[in-house]
Amino acid sequence: MRAAKKRISAKDRLEDRFFEGGLEDRWTELHKGDAEPYPNASRVTRLAKQHPVFAAWIGTQGGAAKVASAVQEAWRRFHSGDFDGAIAAGSKLGALGATAANKAAAIHSLELTGDEPTRLLEAAIARGQKAVETLPDYANAHYMLSLALGRHSQRISILKALANGIATQVRSHLDTTLKLEPRHADAHIALGLYHAEIVAKIGTLLAGLTYQANPEAAIEHFQRAIKLAPDSPIAHVEYGNALLLLHGNARREQAHELFARAAAFDPRDAMERLDVERAQRSLR
Repeated sequence: MRAAKKRISAKDRLEDRFFEGGLEDRWTELHKGDAEPYPNASRVTRLAKQHPVFAAWIGTQGGAAKVASAVQEAWRRFHSGDFDGAIAAGSKLGALGATAANKAAAIHSLELTGDEPTRLLEAAIARGQKAVETLPDYANAHYMLSLALGRHSQRISILKALANGIATQVRSHLDTTLKLEPRHADAHIALGLYHAEIVAKIGTLLAGLTYQANPEAAIEHFQRAIKLAPDSPIAHVEYGNALLLLHGNARREQAHELFARAAAFDPRDAMERLDVERAQRSLR
């Protein structure tokens, strides 16, 4: 009798494909959205020379090479879909590890229920604040803090986030991200959504007067993001969502086209697999 052929899930195929090549070989394509430099020993050493507090911490961790290797492992866990593992590993690795941990927490929080997402995001915010203090000129310290704050805002409602000043913090850290790294596609996505969500909640006039948010800026940020990362599923998904927030059914056809484009992408890691699945659900 012929042996039954094992069914391989989409997740397993993705992980097999990811581990076929080294992390460094695939780094540029995996990080086109967040423009994160590869965390090798040379980068850790450069940062240590620029930031005494960071240098002192590196000295307690066995040196730049050991820290770099551990940060790379946190990212391997992230890209393969082990978000819990990425959080656990990255949270022990200072400002560089916080980037992997906080990105994993922001994504993982969408999959959880009850109090767990709040716990994850509060821990991510604390890590992010410490990372910004340690490496104030590190673009992704600011971006990942804004991402955690933004996810928290969505959980408590945009109106509460506005009242509590969280939205202002999100905007500030995103602006800083783009000053430090103008080609940060994910920051453009987040700023586009920032403008769209505020306009949708409080109206164009009040959004412009109070938060300098407007529909035109939202569209400009999404178009810039897609130009920087044309094969990013989340850029297309969030652009479509923003069009629906701003214009409703009047732009539903264009939004549908963006969702369809995102749904057709071949995901490069576990995060993009979730983004593609999200696009497919939007089409249904």
